[in-house]
Amino acid sequence: MIERGWLRQRGALFPWVPVLLACGVGLYFALPAEPPGAMLAACGAIAAALLGLALWRGREWSGPLVCALAVLLAGVAVAGLRTHLVAGPVLGFRYYGPVEGRIVAIDRSASDALRITLDRVVLSRMDPERVPRRVRLSLHGVAAQDVADVAPGLRVMTTGHLVPPGGPVEPGGFDFRRHAWFQRIGAVGYTRVPVLALARAAGAQPLFRTRMALAGHVRERLPGQAGAFAAAIMTGDRSGLSQDTLEDMRLSNLAHLLAISGLHMGLLAGFVFAAARLVLAAVPRVALVWPTKKIAAALAILAGAGYLGLSGGNVATERAFVMVSVMLVAVMLDRRAFSLRAVAVAAIIVLVLRPEALPGPGFQMSFAATVALVAVFGWLRDAQVPMGPRWLRPVLAVVVSSAVAGAATAPVAAAHFNQLAQYGLPANLLSVPLMGVLVMPAAVIAALLLPVGLDALPLWAMGLGLDWILGVANRAAGLEGARIPVVAPGPAVLPVIALGALFVVLWQGRARLLGLVPVAVAAGLWTQAERPALLIADSGGLVGVMTGAGRALNKPRGGGFVARNWLENDGDPVAQEEAHARWRDDLLAPFAVSARPGRAAARGPLDCAGAKILVLTADPEGPPEGGCRVASPRTLRETGSLAFAADGTPLPGAAALAGRRPWAPATDQ
Repeated sequence: MIERGWLRQRGALFPWVPVLLACGVGLYFALPAEPPGAMLAACGAIAAALLGLALWRGREWSGPLVCALAVLLAGVAVAGLRTHLVAGPVLGFRYYGPVEGRIVAIDRSASDALRITLDRVVLSRMDPERVPRRVRLSLHGVAAQDVADVAPGLRVMTTGHLVPPGGPVEPGGFDFRRHAWFQRIGAVGYTRVPVLALARAAGAQPLFRTRMALAGHVRERLPGQAGAFAAAIMTGDRSGLSQDTLEDMRLSNLAHLLAISGLHMGLLAGFVFAAARLVLAAVPRVALVWPTKKIAAALAILAGAGYLGLSGGNVATERAFVMVSVMLVAVMLDRRAFSLRAVAVAAIIVLVLRPEALPGPGFQMSFAATVALVAVFGWLRDAQVPMGPRWLRPVLAVVVSSAVAGAATAPVAAAHFNQLAQYGLPANLLSVPLMGVLVMPAAVIAALLLPVGLDALPLWAMGLGLDWILGVANRAAGLEGARIPVVAPGPAVLPVIALGALFVVLWQGRARLLGLVPVAVAAGLWTQAERPALLIADSGGLVGVMTGAGRALNKPRGGGFVARNWLENDGDPVAQEEAHARWRDDLLAPFAVSARPGRAAARGPLDCAGAKILVLTADPEGPPEGGCRVASPRTLRETGSLAFAADGTPLPGAAALAGRRPWAPATDQ
C-alpha cells in the first residue's frame, strides 16, 4: 500500500521543492547562533553533490528523498548567503549630532509622522567604515512643519537622535533588527529641527522622483483620501493616507487593496493581456499570421515590469511580478498558466532572491491565497462541478475566490496581526470586483494618457470606485464586532498549520487527509496559548502584569509602541490608559519584583527590600544591598525584554531567544 501510494506521486513532486526550500530557510532563521561561513558553504556544496547524485543514480525511492535533503540544505545555504550579502555596519550606541545623507525613501510611521530614509550617510566624528549604509529618520516638531522641500534624491542635513534598530518588544516577538538588516538600515531615529537641503536632486534617483511626482499629481487631481488611495496603488506612496483610513481598511480586511501585490499586478497584467489580444485580433492579417496570444502575454510582462519600477519595487511587488511573469511565460510556452507547478516556480524564485521574505506576512498570505485558489478551482474544473448559468458564473467565481482566499489567509492574518475581520468577506465581495472592472483599468488608461494631459477623466472614474471602496471599509469597520481579537500563537503553530495544509493540497491520494491531523493539533495548541504573566520592556520603563481583567500596565503614557504590541498579542486591543486603570501596586508582589521609575530611584544606596529583581529606568551607581538582580537600561540592553510565568519562574529573555546572529550580535545581548 505504501509503495502504491508513493507511485501515485509521480509527476506531482515538483511543487514540494519550494516547500523544502522554505523549510531550509526557516531552519536557518531559527538557529540560535550564526553558523560559520564554511558551514554554509559546505551546505551548498553538499546540496549540489546530493542533487547530482540523485539525478545520476537515483532510484524510485532514493532519488526523491536525496533531492529533498539537497533542497533543504540549499535553503539553509541560500538564506545564509543572502544574510552576508546585505551585511553592513549597525550603529552600536546612541548618537546625537549632525546627520547627512541622500533621500532614497519617503513614507509615514505608525504615529503618522513623515519618515525619510537616507543613504550615503555621513555622521559627525565617526569612522566612515562604521557608519550605517542607511538610516531612517522620523520628522517631528519644527522638522514636520516644513516638508515641501523633502524630495527624492535630495541630499540633506539635519541634527538628529539615532539608535540601533530595536529588538523584540517581548521574548519571541517580531524582531525589527532582522527586518532592518535586510533593508540595510543600520540606525533609526528622529529629528525636531529643520531638514536642510545641501544639493538639489537634479539627475539623482530619476525613477523615485518620477514616482513621487506622479503621486503628487494624482493627489492634486483627486483630493482627499481617494487621491491618497489612488497614489498608493499606482506608485506605492502611502504617505497621504490617514491613520483612520488605514485602520478602517484593516478592520474590514481590505488592507490588501492598498499594498501593490498579487491582486493589483494580476489585474493590471490581465487587463493589458486582454486589451492587447482584442487590439491584435481586430487586425485580420495580424490575427491570422502572428501568435497574438503570446505577443499579448509578452506585452503584459512588460507592463508588469513598468508597474514594478513605478511602484517602488518593494518586496511584495517583486513577489507579485515574479508570480505573474511565471504564469505569462507559461502562456507563451503553451503550458497551463494557473497550476501548482507555476506557483512553485514563482515561490522558488522569490525564496532564492529574497529568503528573508519567508517569515513575513506578505509572503505567507500571498502564497497561501494563491495555492488555495489554484487547488480549489483546479478541483472544481477536474470534478466538473456545475457553476450555474453563464451569466451567474462570474458572480460565483468572485464569491468562491473571496471565500477561499479569506479562509487560506485567515490563520496567517490572525497570527501576525492578532485579529480577524468578521465582515471581511462581504466587504471584499463589495470591493474586489470594482477593483478589477473599474479601478485598475482606469489606472492603466490614466497612466497612458498622462503624458498628453488627458488623464482627468480616467482618474475621475478611478476616484468613483475608490470612494465606494473607502465607504465600504468605513461602514464595515464601524459595525459592532468588526474586530475579533486573537491571542498570539506559539512559534510552532503557524508552520505546523502550513505544512499540514500543504500536505492536503500537494499529496496525491486519500492519504492527503492525514494533513488535517497536524492542522487540528496546531489549532488546539493555539487555543491553549499562554501569555507571559509578567513582561518588562527593554527600557525598564514599562511593566505589564496579567490579571483577570487583562494585562495591567504601570504607565498610562510612554512606551506606546511596546504597550500596543503587548496588548494586541494578549488578544486585548484596549488603549494604554485603560490597561493602566487595572494597575495596582501589589501586582508585582507575587513575582518578588520592585519597579522604581525615575532617575532619583537609581541614585545612592539601593535596598532590595525583599525583592529578587529591581526594575530601574536609570543605571544605578552601585550594586544593591540584599543581592537582588537589577534590571536597568544597561543590563536590559544585554538581556532584552524579560518575561515571567505565573508562578514567578523567569522565561527566556528576548536576547536569548533571538540568538547570536549578525542582526543581533553578542555585544547587544
